Amino acid sequence: MRTLNGGVELLVPLNDKIRQFIFTKGVAIQKEDGSMFPVHRKYLIGLTDLEIVSVYNAELRGICNYYGMASNFCKLHYFSYLMEYSCLKTLASKHKTSLSKTIDRFNDGRGKWGIPYESKLGSKRRYFANYADCKGKGSATDYISNAAVVYGYAVNTLENRLKAKVCELCGTTESDHYEVHHINKLKNLKGKERWEIAMIAKRRKTLVVCRDCHRSIIHKK
Repeated sequence: MRTLNGGVELLVPLNDKIRQFIFTKGVAIQKEDGSMFPVHRKYLIGLTDLEIVSVYNAELRGICNYYGMASNFCKLHYFSYLMEYSCLKTLASKHKTSLSKTIDRFNDGRGKWGIPYESKLGSKRRYFANYADCKGKGSATDYISNAAVVYGYAVNTLENRLKAKVCELCGTTESDHYEVHHINKLKNLKGKERWEIAMIAKRRKTLVVCRDCHRSIIHKK
């Protein structure tokens, strides 16, 4: 029985837009047999764990919300799988550990995983977005996140970042001293140096770095 005679059907352009997004963002690579294999995204390793998951969630929610009216919306399940395991592999690469250990590390004990963090209301956990929940109930919009997420940090965030003792440029945790590199305006950055790329990606005018990285930044100016 034909149900769409004279009607219009909205479909997710899987072989066009979605594949283009996957390869452009470096979410997955294509194997010789044509299947896709999720990989880590090197340019996100410099972000914090919470930021990495937030970037993936913003991108996934943006696309699923945009194509929420499509009749084959369920086809985005595989896209969600690639995004989730690319996120996990990015976290594993950041901490230089295996995928299974990363899942165990962030497992909440109830079959889900997420990044724990502190808020004004106490301890919380940022879970990876469920693609089915990303389908907006309202009208669709033409906005898709470009992974440049602007984070609203509390006043004490810089202090917490210093206490974490992790260089936001090289990722080392073994330095004796951590310092803050500060600039006046983000728009003055040219994006040529590694530290400039990190600041532009984070949308921050401050960068917590180890002493060696800070000296390298200053001497190259």
